[in-house]
Amino acid sequence: MQTQIKIYKHLSLTAFTFLLFSCNSNAIFDQYIHIENQQWQSEKGIDFIVNNLDTISANNLFINIRNNKDYEFSSLFLIAKLELPNGYKVIDTLEYEMTDASGNWLGSGFTDLKENKLFYKENVVFSEIGTYKFNIQNATRGINDIQGKNPLKGITDVGLSIEKIKK
Repeated sequence: MQTQIKIYKHLSLTAFTFLLFSCNSNAIFDQYIHIENQQWQSEKGIDFIVNNLDTISANNLFINIRNNKDYEFSSLFLIAKLELPNGYKVIDTLEYEMTDASGNWLGSGFTDLKENKLFYKENVVFSEIGTYKFNIQNATRGINDIQGKNPLKGITDVGLSIEKIKK
């Protein structure tokens, strides 16, 4: 009887471990940068360098934001820059909702820390071999605030993930 219980526990642990590591097998890049003191300076962009990408497969790109209760806005404005290996740059101004209409935080997490996986670009093929450089800057402003909120409080981490689209 004791042997059966040990085998059952071992199989359960093995199955759980397998499920845990196989859930996001389509991620080819996933990195976070911690924001010092949870205060993101608007002039301090977050850089991600990505090499050796598949030049055939299509991918989805996500900007990942972790925020705490000190974040004081219902939306987040970002400037995202992508520099291709040939030096060509693509710059996007992005807006993401961070709360619902009632003011409840969007994203996942049961504590004061929420994680938001935000679509950046869909169905992207990295057709050039080389280094891709990503830069993400905060551009959030309050009403009648020309300079922007600096520092932007309550952002704990900024991440970038690239996921291969499964066919």
